[in-house]
Amino acid sequence: MSLSQIKSKAAALKQGFVEAGAQPVECAVLLPAETLLDLYGEDIRTRAYVTHDPVKGEVMLRPDFTVPVVQMHMDEGADPARYTYAGEVFRRQEEHPERASEYHQVGYEIFDRDDPAGADAEVFARFAEVLSPYGLRPVIGDIGILIAAVQGLEISEARRGALMRHIWRPRRFRALLDRYSGRSLTPPSRVALLTSMDPMSAAGPVIGLRDADEIAARVAALKADAAEGPLAGGQVELLEELLKVSETCLNALEHLRDIAVDLPAVGEAVERFAARCEALTARGVDVSGLQFDANFGRTSMEYYDGFVFGFAAQGRADWPLVASGGRYDALTRQLGAGREIPAVGGVIRPGLLVDLEADV
Repeated sequence: MSLSQIKSKAAALKQGFVEAGAQPVECAVLLPAETLLDLYGEDIRTRAYVTHDPVKGEVMLRPDFTVPVVQMHMDEGADPARYTYAGEVFRRQEEHPERASEYHQVGYEIFDRDDPAGADAEVFARFAEVLSPYGLRPVIGDIGILIAAVQGLEISEARRGALMRHIWRPRRFRALLDRYSGRSLTPPSRVALLTSMDPMSAAGPVIGLRDADEIAARVAALKADAAEGPLAGGQVELLEELLKVSETCLNALEHLRDIAVDLPAVGEAVERFAARCEALTARGVDVSGLQFDANFGRTSMEYYDGFVFGFAAQGRADWPLVASGGRYDALTRQLGAGREIPAVGGVIRPGLLVDLEADV
């Protein structure tokens, strides 16, 4: 596989999206780190390349195109709009050193407030058509259903906020759920801390980034959480049942509607999934055979807050997804300075397509 082959494949994919009505756009390679840190927190440093510019301050090599495209659209874009782009992105690969840290992406994004379900179906169906010669395995999910379930739990806002922050970190989410439900035991050190009248009285000098007031506030928050009591078991069981849904779309829809009877907070999100299934069918997608997984997308970058999808290479479990995408309405709100617009899109990795062609 040569760089010229990858660039040629990327150009062909991008041209196809242009012919479908997308406007080609270019994005800077160096992005202000402050924006990405505000969106994703310090965790993004573990997967992005950060450097310092003497004029611009802290900057990152572009980890993806979505954030700069959203910023561009919110500043000057038409409504509705479709965009396409192609270029390199840069990701640190500490957990998967065998994977490339610099690679090409080709993307297609839709900003349209009139028909979100139709836009979801358009992006997925267009990708499915482009990728049909490669025998990839498609899967879809919906982070919005899980978000709605967490929003509907009968818990304090502090606990709800913690679960919301960790929806995209399944292990941490599970640990919090076990703690809130009383399934996990409180470590002895924390018991001693929470039962002490003044945990700071026997402490040594304050070191590190937190001062005494911040530490005291954290201790107070932990005590308030411990006093709340366990989350009702029925709610936990319903949430766990939701997370286990992994079947074809029509069967998943039936299952999710059953869950919604006892967990009505997810009802609207489930019906949005139903509308998406109808829109996919109208686009020629066979949803009776399309796999839905309620957990899909939970380890992706945190801007996906609704429909998510991916296309995986058969027999290549060591590969990342060949194509992936989803809905990121909340991101437009965060970057839009009070304005927002429903948005959905996805990216294809042309280098992996070149590899697949070479294997034929």
